Amino acid sequence: MDNQGGGITVQRALELPGLRSGLPEVVAGADRLGRNVRWVHAGEVPNIASLLKGGELLLTTGLGLGTRPAEQRAFVRRLADRGIAALVVELGPRFTRLPATIVETARAAGLPLVQLHREVPFVAVTEEIHTEIVNGHYALLQRAEEVHRRCTEALLGGGGIPQVLRILADFTANPVFLETPDGQLLYAAAGGGDEVGADPLQIWEGLRGQREARAEGPPANAVLVDVPGGGHGTGSVRARLVLLGVSAPLLPVHRIAAERAASVLAVVLMQARQEEELAARGRGDFLTDLAEGRIAADDAPAQARVLGFRPGEGPLLPVVMRLSSDLGPSGNWAVLVRAVLEELASVGVPVLLGVRPVEGRVPLLLALRSESERAAVADRVAGALRAGVERAGLDRAGAGQPVVVVGVAGGWAAASAGLRHAAETATAAQGLPARPWYDARRLDIDLLLWRLREHPDLAAYVERAIGPLRTHDLTSRPALLPTLETYLAHAGRKAETARELHLNRQTLYNRLARISELLGTDLDDPETVLSLSLALRARRHTS
Repeated sequence: MDNQGGGITVQRALELPGLRSGLPEVVAGADRLGRNVRWVHAGEVPNIASLLKGGELLLTTGLGLGTRPAEQRAFVRRLADRGIAALVVELGPRFTRLPATIVETARAAGLPLVQLHREVPFVAVTEEIHTEIVNGHYALLQRAEEVHRRCTEALLGGGGIPQVLRILADFTANPVFLETPDGQLLYAAAGGGDEVGADPLQIWEGLRGQREARAEGPPANAVLVDVPGGGHGTGSVRARLVLLGVSAPLLPVHRIAAERAASVLAVVLMQARQEEELAARGRGDFLTDLAEGRIAADDAPAQARVLGFRPGEGPLLPVVMRLSSDLGPSGNWAVLVRAVLEELASVGVPVLLGVRPVEGRVPLLLALRSESERAAVADRVAGALRAGVERAGLDRAGAGQPVVVVGVAGGWAAASAGLRHAAETATAAQGLPARPWYDARRLDIDLLLWRLREHPDLAAYVERAIGPLRTHDLTSRPALLPTLETYLAHAGRKAETARELHLNRQTLYNRLARISELLGTDLDDPETVLSLSLALRARRHTS
């Protein structure tokens, strides 16, 4: 049974008991018995071709074939032109053997022609083949429903659009794309082996070129399935699934599976609500894959161009904004994306913005004209990011102040390492004194301490270094830890420390003396200063 195509083959039909009992003999088109039989029809009228749609297996005793060779040739040609699967003629009163004219015409037209040497009940044959076809369709639906089940499980397990597309791509052994209704790429998933899976975005570029060249519709090797958008109007489309037959033919079961997957994607899109967020999530996946080495630096420029980022010849500047993990993936990321993009429009340089809701991160790549404008661009970008957060209302949604970390400018290889470094540093920088943005290069000590946060020796070190002060501040006033932090931040300059703490000098001297007494240390000793500075930084990760 050919379940892949939603019917059965001519060969399979001849093997079923009904036709097999008629002692079938294939007299033409033996090399085409793999044709799909969509339905069975029996008839004896000369114009029967006009009643058919294509794909039928036609049963006849030959009464409508005509008596003259010209009539017989025309009859067979019309059937072949209609695209029927095969012609089965029961020998008997009309023909004891099929005329050579009919056989030769069928051969020339590539039409499978079968003669039955025994009488068979056409009704029983029709019922038997139709049952087989229906069973085949049921098997198709079962396979498509299995895809739907796996997609649903992926969604319930915390997955999203990339996981759903990968399931569909694996099932079809072909690349699958999700695009906006106007043809902008949102997500891509590879399928069909390493050759295709290496770069689905390059395949997308080729598909886009085909579609531009074929204004009348999609390429013949593509299947398009609308993802409903849940709008008020009928026919509302939120996005579109595109299956492209690159490494394997696209079959009817693949369209059915795509329709099932589209229903799952509709749920995801309703949750996301905005195409801007979907596109930003896709760009966030690209930037994360770049940061984690899943995309090679040599391949990144082409993929970035597909996503709309054309940086030019200057250096790339990686930036990561980190929001509080309390925001979670269900926060209003669609509003944030739109607000931030509108704010970034005034920065004046090409920007590739992504979001990673699960991690609470907003990664970006910016195209600089030169390294010298790094600080100025960082100032503008940090301001735009914070303004976007404020406009989205996320600064009032328990997200806390965003942390913006700017990495090292350079080429694509540096951007990969810079994005990874900035993402880690943005997490480690939470809790530091507020700044418009942090230079990732100046937070390496904080990053190192953050990486050691689970090690028991770090907590023990903090307790040894500043434990007495922590105990003091729990029970006594004034608190001395803020005084020590400010003093060390000003490199031991007492006048500046007193001004920032709004203290007179004698009060500051008294507090410093009390700190030295509690810790049993000399605050003028460089080793002591270094040890206390590290302990104060480390306590944010151990408390």
